[in-house]
Formats: sequence, C-alpha cells, structure tokens
Amino acid sequence: MFNIERWQEIFEAIRKNKLRTFLTGLSVASGIFILVILLAIGQGMSNGVAKEFEKDATNRISVWTNVTSEEYKGLNPGRIIEMDNRDYEMAVNKNRDKLEYKSGVYSRWGQLTTYKKENGSYRVEGVRGDYQFLENATLVAGRYINQGDLNNFEKVTIIGNQVYLDLFKEGNAIGEYVDIAGIKFKVVGIYSDPGGEREETRLFIPLTTAQRVFNAGDKLRSLAFTLEKQDNYEDALAASEAFSAGLETDLKIAHTISPTDDRAVNVNNTLENAKKFYDLNNMIRWFFWGVGICTIIAGVVGVSNIMLIIVKERTKEIGVRKAIGAQPWSIIGMILHESIFVTAVAGFVGLIFSMLLLQFVGPFIETDYIRNPSVNFSVAITTVIILVVAGAVAGFFPAYRAANIKPIEALRDE
Repeated sequence: MFNIERWQEIFEAIRKNKLRTFLTGLSVASGIFILVILLAIGQGMSNGVAKEFEKDATNRISVWTNVTSEEYKGLNPGRIIEMDNRDYEMAVNKNRDKLEYKSGVYSRWGQLTTYKKENGSYRVEGVRGDYQFLENATLVAGRYINQGDLNNFEKVTIIGNQVYLDLFKEGNAIGEYVDIAGIKFKVVGIYSDPGGEREETRLFIPLTTAQRVFNAGDKLRSLAFTLEKQDNYEDALAASEAFSAGLETDLKIAHTISPTDDRAVNVNNTLENAKKFYDLNNMIRWFFWGVGICTIIAGVVGVSNIMLIIVKERTKEIGVRKAIGAQPWSIIGMILHESIFVTAVAGFVGLIFSMLLLQFVGPFIETDYIRNPSVNFSVAITTVIILVVAGAVAGFFPAYRAANIKPIEALRDE
C-alpha cells in the first residue's frame, strides 16, 4: 500500500498545489500550537498556585480579631476585640487530639533593629516553637525557639535570611547580639522562607518574651494551627472546616460577639482557599482544552475539505485507475496516505514550534499565579497522534467517495 510510487504521487500533488497544501498544513499546525500553549498556561497556573501556597503550611488555619460590627447583648458595635493566652489555651485544650502544630502570635511592625553600624526596620513576631512549621520555614543556621526560651523569657531571636544579609553582610551572626527596639537579643538561628524576601524580613522571638518586653500583658495578635493529616483531601477539608467553624463560635462566645457578626473574628483556612483556587484552575484548564480541541477540529475539517477537492480534481485519474483494475482499497489508501502525511507533518511542526517557545520563554515567566508554563511531552505527543488519527478519519470519507466512483462516470467528468 505504501510504496515509492505512492510517495512520488503525494509529493507531485503537493508540488502542484503548494499554496493549498501550505494553508491546510498551517491550519493544522496552528491548532496543535494553540492547544500546547494553552495546556502549558494551565500548567503554569497550577505551578503559580502551588508556589503561593508554599509560603505557609498548606493546611494552616489563622485567626485574628477586629472590631465588632453589630450590637449584641446591650454592647455597642465598634468594640475592639483582643485575644489573649486564654483564647489560645482554650483552643488547644479543646482540640488537643486534632492539632499538629500550634502557636499564639504577638507582632510588632517597624521595629528598629541594629547591629554595630547597620540597622533596619523589621517586623518582630513573638511565637512558639511550632511556628517554624506553620510558616514552612527552613533553618539555614542555628536553632529555632524552644520551650526553655518560653519558660525563661529568654532574649533570643531567629532572623530571616534577608535580615541577616542586611545587618551581617554574610558574616557570622550566630551568637551575636542585635538591638531590637533598644533591647539586646542574642541571634540563635537564621531561617529561609519559600515566600522569599518579604517573608525573610522578620525576626522571631519567644512569645512570652515579646509579651513582657513590649508590655503586652497576655495579649495575642493572632492564633495559628494545623491539623493532623487525614487519609484524603476530602476528609482533611471537612476536618479543617469543622475546626474553623468551631473555633470561630468559641471565640465569639468568649468575647460576647454576635453569632452573625462577620467582622469581629476572622478565620483564614488555607486548605479551603486552596480548594477554591484549584477548582478554578481546573475549570480554566478544561476551558483551554475545549478551545484547543475546537481549533484542531477546525484544522481537521479543513483537511477533509481539501481531500474532497483533491478527489474532485482527480476524478478522471481515479476512473482510469479503476478501469485498469485498481481495487477500491487501493484508491482509499492513495487518498488516506496524502491526508495522513499532511496532517502528521503539520502537527509535528506545530508541536516543535510550541515546545521550542516554551523551552526558551517559559522559564522566564513568573507572575503571582503563572510560573514556568510547560507541558508534559507525552501529553503533547498524544495530542499529535490523536490529530493524525483524526486526519485519517477526515480523509477517509473523501477516499471512500473516490473508491465508489464508477469508471464510466469518472471518464465523462469534465
């Protein structure tokens, strides 16, 4: 079926109809090109969302308070709600068997920090030892806060990598003392954070020390928790939502807040947020698939139309072939061969151009929610194979029509 004469016929037909073949191939190549680029953008969005959620623990639940927005039990709206150690202890005692990591947080912004002649203004956060994992931070040197630091109100600090570069200029920092708001703290650790420079311009000190040196009493700015791992995502999400709702209710009762007040207590559930982002991302990716496939279908329809034209132009030739004994499947093979060849070549050209573009441009694309768009090579090859099969199907119907042409009618065709 596929012999040298058949190839000569195909190239001769292409040579005689260069523009038509080029435009047909262009429609097919552009379909593959667009589909691969759209799939890569969808993957880039997945990468971007994943990168955003790397900044903190993926199942982190953060709680902070604001002012009341509703009157409740004779208390006017506009009351400032402040959490304290009792709120933290209540949450821990009630959910001890559910919690993985936990910490209260007391923060101070814009604290002048000095080391010798270097200084900078940074956020200082009083935390517990678990906060390292809640922040997804990695120790570069030294250690993190421990229970002894909390019990003894130690004046020690763990500094972010950017703070280290600003103040110590890559020199030794462990064991040195920095001045934070006029108080000496010993540097016992340096950390890095997936969130980058913004997250690394902070200093962590023991929570008990922060409350004492900043005259905060037992006040807390926020609470942070992660729950024990579940067997699957659905169970983890259900447990996270139940914990968040229960904690919000407990805090509203403790601080005499209306159950319908949606401003006084704020709960941020990263697992819940992640589900929303990934659901949206999946919808966008399915939309991209739809657009790309429609583009390919348009190219395949173009191939089918061209094959119909070719059959019409070669009607007399087909009649002569049949008159001298050509079998129907021989005629079908002749038409299909050209259809598959044009579709395959155009498809691989579109694939190569799209992969080259992604290879050289993709790594430089880094926005908040799109990072390094790329596509799995096996997926790309599969789309081309599907395209070739579709091209064969598109060429079959014109080929079948050609095979059923009666020799006498074909010879009379003008």
